[in-house]
Amino acid sequence: MLTRIDLRGEAAASLGPPRLDGVLPRARLDVGAALDAVRPVCEDVRRRGAPGVRDQTKRFDGVDLATTRVPRQALADALAGLDPDVRAALQEAARRARLVHEAQLPSDVATKVADGATVTERYVPVGRAGVYVPGGLVVYPSSVVMNVIPAQVAGVAEIAVASPPRPEHGGLPHPSVLAACALLGVTEVHAAGGAQAIAMLGYGTADCAPVDIISGPGNVYVAAAKRLLAGRVGTDAEAGPTEIAIIADGSADPVLVAADLVAQAEHDPLAACLLITTDPGLADRTDAELATQVAAARHRERVEAALAGQSACVLVDDAEAALAVADAWAPEHLEIQAERAAELAGRVRNAGAVFVGPYSPVSLGDYLAGSNHVLPTGGTARHSAGLSVLTFLRGIHVVEYDAAALAAVAPYIDALGAAEDLAAHVNAVRARHT
Repeated sequence: MLTRIDLRGEAAASLGPPRLDGVLPRARLDVGAALDAVRPVCEDVRRRGAPGVRDQTKRFDGVDLATTRVPRQALADALAGLDPDVRAALQEAARRARLVHEAQLPSDVATKVADGATVTERYVPVGRAGVYVPGGLVVYPSSVVMNVIPAQVAGVAEIAVASPPRPEHGGLPHPSVLAACALLGVTEVHAAGGAQAIAMLGYGTADCAPVDIISGPGNVYVAAAKRLLAGRVGTDAEAGPTEIAIIADGSADPVLVAADLVAQAEHDPLAACLLITTDPGLADRTDAELATQVAAARHRERVEAALAGQSACVLVDDAEAALAVADAWAPEHLEIQAERAAELAGRVRNAGAVFVGPYSPVSLGDYLAGSNHVLPTGGTARHSAGLSVLTFLRGIHVVEYDAAALAAVAPYIDALGAAEDLAAHVNAVRARHT
């Protein structure tokens, strides 16, 4: 069922991006092309504020809202009506995520550079964060947890959530999203989606004060709006279609491998799934399992499109080559179902998150692992990390020198200031010692 890419006979050292770019499949997120579509939407919101959001919401979502602000009673009602099992699951997901993200909090560090000279690194949260929760093919109350918890742990004072209005719910976001917000104590929620929601958060309106940073996944238009507003506000990432790579050898269970590929493919027809294996027999057994599991999948058409469109099975000679292929692809999610899985996981360089062994599926990370599921896509794991407490913090250097410490470095400042022809820099130090 999966297209085969045979890299056997090629050494691991040769299997880097120069060799594999264009060989390994991946849906492309053309944010640049979407910029032209979102620019007038964002400009309308920048100029007109709330009326601009209202008109764009009517245009794209078919809902006419006098205000984007969701009433607090609607949040309380959504929480009261939430299925008890779902509520318990969200509470446990939040508890585990809070534990993991609290462990990420950095401490202020004071470094003594010399006698009388210290530099302290302070970590300060942004004042206000905007969280975008998408509402497309799938509803994501779990994304509320993944975005809000790290912001809360970081100490962000104000958190505003935006999620698309849904006509079938009276123009409000999906009740499960509202319930998740209420469960976490978020009281500011806006019925706004797409580029107009990002513009609302970035520029501010009468209903929504501007934020300092925007986090959360979305479609290509959300990603384009984030790029357009970059610089005015901080953003987490331009998230693209989801993806999984699985490194598996002959010891892997094809039933589990196939199940994880199908699970990722049901997200989106553009989801990318890559099986990397040293065992052609496992590839055959996985194909047989896929035929059975895909036929029974609830979202069969979506799964079939993803597996046929930008997914493949890569055959390699050994674990070294498998790791090289995975690092070159830099997947959002990487599973390792192989002998010595933990050892191999410790050698991975490029991945949003790594899932070790047969009992750590990506689905666990989506909901209950405690890790964050907002992760870099499209190969950006080569240079970017997933959402964390650090996303909402800024490091600030606090410099404190006494007179003797400044005098000790003055000759060096004389030399460097002269080399750069910045005499006033030199004078600003010398003025303190004349």
